[in-house]
Amino acid sequence: MDLSFTGFINNFISNPTFIVITVLLLCVVLVNGWTDAPNAIATCVSTKSLSPKKAILLAAVFNFLGVLIMTLISSTVAQTIYNLVDFGNNYSSSLIALCAGLFAIVVWAVLAWIFGIPTSESHALIAGVSGAAIALQHSFSALNGNAWLKIFLGLVFSTAFGFSLGYVLTKVIEQIFKPFDRRKTTPFFKTTQIVSSMAMAFMHGAQDGQKFIGIFLMALFLSKGTMSPDIITIPIWLSILISLTMTLGTSIGGYRIIKTVGLKMTKLEPYKGTAADLASATTLLISSVSGMPVSTTHTKTTAIMGVGASKRWSNVRWDIVKNMFLAWFLTFPGCGLLGYLVTKLFIHFFA
Repeated sequence: MDLSFTGFINNFISNPTFIVITVLLLCVVLVNGWTDAPNAIATCVSTKSLSPKKAILLAAVFNFLGVLIMTLISSTVAQTIYNLVDFGNNYSSSLIALCAGLFAIVVWAVLAWIFGIPTSESHALIAGVSGAAIALQHSFSALNGNAWLKIFLGLVFSTAFGFSLGYVLTKVIEQIFKPFDRRKTTPFFKTTQIVSSMAMAFMHGAQDGQKFIGIFLMALFLSKGTMSPDIITIPIWLSILISLTMTLGTSIGGYRIIKTVGLKMTKLEPYKGTAADLASATTLLISSVSGMPVSTTHTKTTAIMGVGASKRWSNVRWDIVKNMFLAWFLTFPGCGLLGYLVTKLFIHFFA
């Protein structure tokens, strides 16, 4: 199949449904950069290592690099998402269902941003597309069990490992720098905080960018009336397109999300912010190489929780954490149901 940029343009011009899907998917990527990417720099802002404007610029640049470079190194997450569901052999209806699922994701994400809830775009993406496939196939057999196993393992791993590594890194840093004057080490850790935020922003792009690439390739193959079981190569133009769109979304900002994640959950000093960023970036790196799609928001938040709990459990604002987990818990059934209902509606009117 032709995966060249010229082939994409020709398909875009000739297929109205594919035009709508492309626009919706790019909207989802834009919203991800707008609402998810600020989590990558929330700690950097909360510790006053960087101003919000500089931090958002940093996140935009390293999100771009993350998408671009990681797809050249390992595309296992994109492969997992590509094989997430089976829309069946009616490719015309499949495109409409995918369109409906993406529309549901955009609605869900915008509502979450309006209310300042750091809901996971990754979970919404998975839930919305899955709900659409179930609606089209009238059965849960539309879901790929192996892909969903990786999603479940990723959820458990990112929670447990992110929290534990955040806790351990904080303890290790405190022990190593215990003999030093805190006033002299703070400038050093403000620098490490900036570097670790770069790593976190890079891994946000690396992890989330591949998810959107997987969905984009799914739409591209469906529009051509075929579904190859494997992604052979990811065209460089697609990585650049996703990178630029996510970067644009990040540049718009999302200070409301930064405030919730970085300023309200627990009080952070620069060395704790460094620990949180390193813990979450490491967790995302392992997940990406292993092909486990995980939520960058979820990973970053659990790492911050681990850092806060390293001093005392009461140091963490558990009421805010409870609200976050409730929002995440509702995302799978909520966005999945929305994707299901919108698909039924779209199929009724457009199929």
